[in-house]
Amino acid sequence: MSKADEIFIGAIDQGTSSSRFLIFDVKGQIVASHQAEYENHYAKAGWVEKDPNQILQSVETVIVGACRRFQALGYEPSQIKGVGITNQRETTVAFDIETGEPLTSAIIWNDVRTKELVHKLIAEAGSATRYATINGLPITTYFSAVKMRWMLENVPAVKEAREKGTLRFGTIDSWLIYKMTGNFVTDVTNASRTMLMDIKTFKWSSECLDFFGVQESELPEIRSSSEIYGTIKDGRLEGVAIAGCLGDQQAAMVGQSCFETGEAKNTYGTGCFMLFNTGETPIFSKNGLLTTVGYQLGADAKPKYALEGSIAVAGSAIQWLRDKVGLIVSAPEIGFLADTVDDNGGVYFVTAFSGLFAPYWRDDARGCIVGLTQYATRGHLARATLESVCYQTRAILDAMRKDSGNELRRLRVDGGMTNSEQAMQIQADILGIEVVRPEMRETTALGAALAAGLGVGVWKDESELRQVAQSNVTAFWSGISDDKRNDMIAGWEKAVQRSLDWA
Repeated sequence: MSKADEIFIGAIDQGTSSSRFLIFDVKGQIVASHQAEYENHYAKAGWVEKDPNQILQSVETVIVGACRRFQALGYEPSQIKGVGITNQRETTVAFDIETGEPLTSAIIWNDVRTKELVHKLIAEAGSATRYATINGLPITTYFSAVKMRWMLENVPAVKEAREKGTLRFGTIDSWLIYKMTGNFVTDVTNASRTMLMDIKTFKWSSECLDFFGVQESELPEIRSSSEIYGTIKDGRLEGVAIAGCLGDQQAAMVGQSCFETGEAKNTYGTGCFMLFNTGETPIFSKNGLLTTVGYQLGADAKPKYALEGSIAVAGSAIQWLRDKVGLIVSAPEIGFLADTVDDNGGVYFVTAFSGLFAPYWRDDARGCIVGLTQYATRGHLARATLESVCYQTRAILDAMRKDSGNELRRLRVDGGMTNSEQAMQIQADILGIEVVRPEMRETTALGAALAAGLGVGVWKDESELRQVAQSNVTAFWSGISDDKRNDMIAGWEKAVQRSLDWA
């Protein structure tokens, strides 16, 4: 086959702190990519926001950069047959459908400005889980509906657009698809993170809409995760179909080929997210987990559900050590620093910068470092930072075991932190099960590309997707005794108690 006859699939990976565009060949290998990092805005304590147009511009920048590299290899953008989008979930945009312009900054998923509103809504509902049997989610600061409600109550431009009938609310995927194609749509995975979709019917729930004060006409059309949503209007990819859309964690689930009931993956990014495939039936958690849509690969395909546990702070704790504390100069340094000590020296770091997510769900928790003595070194603090993510992953895994009744034997992992051999060995030690890291680390972008390729007919079904997604793996096994593990976990639980009731 000549170069001119080869075909490719693109993936937009729009994250919390960067945007990327990756171009994959039909074997799932990356041919070209480009990344642009950016800073979010922290206007007040607990606020995290970003101009939606700057997010869009970052996406346009990385598309141009990746296409230039692609062309330098002798290919043309016309050989890209489809584009998938994967995105930071829950982050909420309000815009005017007449002008196409944002009405205010996007509220990022980990923003906690809605804390007081959430307490008021819980009191009004009578329980944080009042609507969980409909939308799978508790009422917390995390999800989109409370961000929409806050905008309606606090942003005059949003109120005015509501009165004019031109207000539209969307998550990042729907904002990007709208700006790039002119069509206002979202997929089932992103819609399932708003608190507004009925996860059994895949329609906007009138009961949830009424409670949160959002109108159905203000929301995008809900579609499957793999179908053509529209074609790109201009730029390097003009005429190319956007044909895949998944929230970032669900995209990683597809990229890790977790297509069977009982398969699980954990992604270590800015936050940390574990998803457990529960098949065609949703399981409503009794142990602090979220019920979410895993994926729906085609308009006529049966959707798959998942249990999810989320950790608010993972890679961002390493960034904090680097950028705010100056303990390390680069992120990879933390693993080498942690390797200078044999254990944590009794030091625990509860990284609850914006509360604790699953399975604790305590928005009054704040970060704390406990157990310090004069014996403690930089190495102990580095190790305690890595351990914090691993302990929280263990707590989520225990909750998944209780809810599903299944004993997980293997955890598939991906994301930036998995580049650290030390972090993955610590994870295996704390879990006591096999931790499997694929050679292809870009599983989130790959998942979006697989959905898009399926949507435009490059691949035919899940079995073909699994073949593309499979790669060589590195396995990590626990190297400590059960007694040692239990002692470490007991210390962590004690540290968690010290982090509570601060806010």
